[in-house]
Amino acid sequence: MPYLIANQLPEISAGKRFRAALARPGIYCLPGAHNGQAAIQAKQAGFDGLYLSGAAMTASMGLPDLGIITVDEVTFFIRQIARSSGLPLLVDGDTGYGEALNVMHMVRAFEEAGAGAVHLEDQILPKKCGHLNGKSLVPATDMAAKVAAAKKASRDIVIVARTDAAGVEGFDAAVERAKLYVQSGADAIFPEALNTREMFEKFARKLDGVPLLANMTEFGKTPFFTAEQFEEMGYKMVIWPVSSLRVANKAQARLYAAIAQDGGTHNMVAEMQTRAELYDVIGLHDYEELDASIVKTIVPQPVSPTGT
Repeated sequence: MPYLIANQLPEISAGKRFRAALARPGIYCLPGAHNGQAAIQAKQAGFDGLYLSGAAMTASMGLPDLGIITVDEVTFFIRQIARSSGLPLLVDGDTGYGEALNVMHMVRAFEEAGAGAVHLEDQILPKKCGHLNGKSLVPATDMAAKVAAAKKASRDIVIVARTDAAGVEGFDAAVERAKLYVQSGADAIFPEALNTREMFEKFARKLDGVPLLANMTEFGKTPFFTAEQFEEMGYKMVIWPVSSLRVANKAQARLYAAIAQDGGTHNMVAEMQTRAELYDVIGLHDYEELDASIVKTIVPQPVSPTGT
């Protein structure tokens, strides 16, 4: 039954379910899902948590990842993914969309929309993808104030503080920033763009006991590691942020090229999700059964003015 149906919605908040996942043994695997369809497919593959990437959101809108989308635009994505999958979702909160009060608004809006966790970063706007050069950071104390504001605004949602300092100020500065963010209320730390196994392991030793998030993005500075390898290094979460969008975009490019070349889609049918497969994923027949089970509304007959 689709999670849109009220009696199938989770009774426990997404934040509490995300915290429970962090408390269990093993690493929490959070593949990126850029829309509701991707979220359902990830769930069907066996995942019990998801990640919503700012880069994937903006790219799907035809925009660069420079912090130029709004809180309301992000909540649209959160709602469709949480509603369609019912899974706890870690959301990219960029730099918090402003200063402390803006961060509090973001946290409350995301939690109300169904997010289980949010991360915010210590870059200066316009921010950049963590694996690009030319990044600039806010003072550590300014970011600490944002983290404290996020924690104050939260109910159950998990607050993850991301630092991009390793590639800007150096590894030791990243560690010191991370420790300050934990002191300010962060539930977990996301050290972005570490580029060797030794760096990942050393950071985990320096932040002993703090849940850490690893970013396994493609085409970045981080070598390919498996979830099991990240767990061995001391990490509690791993994301594959833009992978679903990259695969989908590559397939779409092939489709449009084929239509332009062949004058139709006939040579691409074997690569398509069938109508039956699509209906199965989105639960069409469950909705039809529900619709058929609802008692037809009986319209009352008008009462005669004379009472007869």
